[in-house]
Amino acid sequence: MRDLETISNAILAAETGHLVFSTLHTTGCQGTVNRIIDAFPHEQQDQIRVQLSTSLIAILSQALMPRKPTGMVAAYEFLVVTPAIANLIRENKTFRIDSAIQTGKKYGMQLLDDHLWSLYERDQIDAAEMLDKARQPGEIQEKLEKAGKLHEAGDALIEGLASSLEEGEEKPGGGPPKKE
Repeated sequence: MRDLETISNAILAAETGHLVFSTLHTTGCQGTVNRIIDAFPHEQQDQIRVQLSTSLIAILSQALMPRKPTGMVAAYEFLVVTPAIANLIRENKTFRIDSAIQTGKKYGMQLLDDHLWSLYERDQIDAAEMLDKARQPGEIQEKLEKAGKLHEAGDALIEGLASSLEEGEEKPGGGPPKKE
């Protein structure tokens, strides 16, 4: 859905009992809800929030990334519209959707960062990709540090610096290599 007319028609079709599948370029479920609402003029947004809260069933947000050692894998965030989430949409409190997803695991809901971590633990993606696609990279970095796992991209940088020093190349920041 790229324009107001298409989004409006999709909501109307959903309200009249049609099952509507659509794509929208956003990051995360919260971003999807906000993008739909923000497509409408300000004076219509309250009405659209009500319509969306009653007609939306679920949102699946995905990010494709390289799979180790080859191929691609989808990391996803999944939201099921429960009465609590419908209320958040209606009341313009979409900033709380991530929290509602965390507490809605029994309905199959999942945050993108949780799925990224799961893919990383199963060795399907590397840490650099995980941090690049994460919605809260600082929290993921802390998880890596708590788990005692070094950031793979940082490891590669350190190894590169160490080998350049061993080969007698200049140190980063200038100056000759340190002699032993």
